[in-house]
Amino acid sequence: MGSVAWFLPLAVLQVGGGAAGAPVSDWVVAAVGGTTIVVLLALSAFFSSSEIAMFSLAPHRVEAMVDDGRRGASTLQALKEDPHRLLVTILVGNNVVNIAMSSIATGLLAIYVSQSVAVFVATFGITALVLLFGESAPKSYAVENTESWALRISKPLELSEYLLFPLVVTFDYLTRQLNRVTGGRSEIESTYVTREEIRDIIETGERAGVLEEDEREMLQRIFRFTNTIAKEVMTPRLDMEAVPKDASIDEAIQACVQSGHTRLPVYDGSLDNVLGVVDVSDLVRDYTYGENDAVELEDLIEETLHVPESKNVDDLLAEMRENRMHMVIVIDEFGTTEGMVTMEDVTEEIVGEILQSGEEEPIEVVDDRTAILKGAVNIDEVNETLEVDIPEGEEFETIAGFIFNRAGRLVEEGETIEYDGLDIYVDRVENTRILRARLVKTEAYEPRTAESPPDEDA
Repeated sequence: MGSVAWFLPLAVLQVGGGAAGAPVSDWVVAAVGGTTIVVLLALSAFFSSSEIAMFSLAPHRVEAMVDDGRRGASTLQALKEDPHRLLVTILVGNNVVNIAMSSIATGLLAIYVSQSVAVFVATFGITALVLLFGESAPKSYAVENTESWALRISKPLELSEYLLFPLVVTFDYLTRQLNRVTGGRSEIESTYVTREEIRDIIETGERAGVLEEDEREMLQRIFRFTNTIAKEVMTPRLDMEAVPKDASIDEAIQACVQSGHTRLPVYDGSLDNVLGVVDVSDLVRDYTYGENDAVELEDLIEETLHVPESKNVDDLLAEMRENRMHMVIVIDEFGTTEGMVTMEDVTEEIVGEILQSGEEEPIEVVDDRTAILKGAVNIDEVNETLEVDIPEGEEFETIAGFIFNRAGRLVEEGETIEYDGLDIYVDRVENTRILRARLVKTEAYEPRTAESPPDEDA
């Protein structure tokens, strides 16, 4: 075989000869081929671990490492700016080395055994090596050392992209075109973890004992917070405590004391014309220690915001903090006052109901099948707490609204509304308002599963 032994690509194609009678040059071919397979296996491990490390690393962590001036962080950031190109580079490199390993192993074995046996042994042998040392072990390491490993491999990955440039560009273009034809996404910006998966992780964390129930509830409220609007958290107009602008300071103080609030809206004529807010501390200070006895309530009014009922609560909180306001007025599309939102209302969306002395719980669980509900409690909160599926509508978000919607009229105490195996008894009505209801899961009630979504048309 002579010089063939020194040229591996040709030597591995040579077939024949046995282990006992193989010339020395065959052993050289085997040694070089074996070394090459080891090198390729290391490259396979490199590309496999790169995929996990690069795509598990959150963008904010990359920015933090760049700000800290960590070595390789700038290269890492540049690679992640084009995630599709990065993924194609990793996949091309990984497939090239894996196919090369299988081909070289087949050629080497064919020197000593028949071709069919060589193909069989090489296929399963290389597969086992790749799974153990090219996939499982390196990916496990990358998961445990995501940041440090991503920094180490950023320069080699950048070099790989240059070396494989023709293949990377070709497959980058082809995959984008294929995605366009099939309707798939041509970008890889989406993270490995979605909001739904995080919710599942939170649920699993509670079941595993990692999270307490109150911690799980708070985390879930934070997820809902960004999708909540002012109308869902406001104190409705009927429950608003307010004073007219021509009231005396003494009357305003008494109104604050009786309502239990430290701030009250001040209106001119009706609640549709709210001028602002007065603080009880200002009232007491000027009433008790004021040097000017002629001070009037109108002089102590502080400006407030008038926001639409559809305003996102997350944006509203930021606006309230920026303007240092503890109370805002909610209006509808016609400018009519619908209610008010306080900083406490917004905070309760995250930490839960903050009850005052003697105030009833919004949801009181009596037993596994029965609960007592305030009429103003939000349907989302009922569904989450009691694990039921009561639907919301465009015109209502509360249990009282749901009852009125199902009945199609005003209801009286003692009436029962039935829905999908649930009986909702109206326990207390004041004028036309439902103040309290009792929900009972009947024997006909079937807990919802992923395969049986709630019937919104029911």
